[in-house]
Amino acid sequence: MSPDTQQNLFYTILFIIQHNVLALIYTTGILFITGHMFWKPTRGKILILWGLIILLFAFEYSKHILEPLREQTIQSLITERESVRIEFYITKFLTRIVPFALPIFGWMLVGMGIFFEPLWNRCMKYYNKIRN
Repeated sequence: MSPDTQQNLFYTILFIIQHNVLALIYTTGILFITGHMFWKPTRGKILILWGLIILLFAFEYSKHILEPLREQTIQSLITERESVRIEFYITKFLTRIVPFALPIFGWMLVGMGIFFEPLWNRCMKYYNKIRN
């Protein structure tokens, strides 16, 4: 292989990794948590898994889904006459609210999953003490 082709291949791989670094991190987390859930399933790990899935979807949404979805929604809702108000609300919702809310919801689930197990164990210990 020529040095030029080797350099181009190296830069191609580098740019693919740079473009998808968060997706790779979230995917690694999803695979790790899934494997860990097979070994010892808990409620907290389910919350962490769903949080990471939502974070991965939020990343892909902002990178690849947002603009085509916005255009498709505008074209399907505005057919006959121009409606600036509908276009404004669709654009606000799909380009501002959804990309802002999805990562917050994902990280909230991850945080709840981390703190859920100790809290759940403490509550169950207290419940069993009261019951007996």
